Amino acid sequence: MIDNALHLRVIENKDWATILFVISFATIALTKSVFENRFADFVKLIYSDKYTNIYRDSSHLKSSFTIALFFVQIISLAFFIQLCLSFFGYASKTDWILYIQIITLLIFFILSKFLIEKIIATAFDIEDFIEQFNLQKVTFRTYIGLFILPIDIFLFYNDNISRNFLLLLIAILLITNALTYLVSIKNYQNVIFGKLFYFILYLCALEIAPYYFMYYWFTKGIA
Repeated sequence: MIDNALHLRVIENKDWATILFVISFATIALTKSVFENRFADFVKLIYSDKYTNIYRDSSHLKSSFTIALFFVQIISLAFFIQLCLSFFGYASKTDWILYIQIITLLIFFILSKFLIEKIIATAFDIEDFIEQFNLQKVTFRTYIGLFILPIDIFLFYNDNISRNFLLLLIAILLITNALTYLVSIKNYQNVIFGKLFYFILYLCALEIAPYYFMYYWFTKGIA
């Protein structure tokens, strides 16, 4: 007599991710269509400072162009965080509930940080400088977010990624982010040196401490 063993077949639902990827590329295509010249300058950011020189006024921080691509950046970054958690065995990359939690945490973190920055900038009378400085940081990080998007797609639909490859990718992204931050400081070095004390306070309070506490919370949370 042959015993038939029944095995539960686990079907991973990836439709939600596919929809988000399509929405992201549709947003990029629409932004490119509406802001054709600006988008052309933006994609050259890696080797040209034309975009940062033209669109350096703080009013561009709230423009439709910046908001649309920032939306794509958030989707891309949330995917990358979940994929990293998945590859290191802390989560499933197809868990859409976890993705909602990650993207909600990201939006809350960014908006809270932005509001606190506004309060501190107003208190220190460096509001115009901080807004211009933030615009440049957002520009560079949005650029990195768009670069990560096709990598997210590759990692999401490929289950044979080595840990060394992912570690190398994370290292490259961290170094790139640090370099873009240094470029932003260099571009505003004259203003920074004029308000050096306030900038150091800003740096410690809003550019170092939040990430340290997030790292501490995360490492303790998964220990």
